[in-house]
Amino acid sequence: MSTVRVVLARARFYVREFSGEAAYDRYVAHARSHDPDAEVLTRRAFERARTDAREADPREGFRCC
Repeated sequence: MSTVRVVLARARFYVREFSGEAAYDRYVAHARSHDPDAEVLTRRAFERARTDAREADPREGFRCC
């Protein structure tokens, strides 16, 4: 049973990293470790800022829609 849990935990880790879901968790950990009193963006605001930054970057290529 523990082998199944290990495999599922690893799969979950890779899916979260590949999909970008873990980026918010890393952001929160980073923000709190550098300034515990700083206001942290909500997940929605973080994703909006991340999307805006990605779309503004000319290296990402042209996005038509």
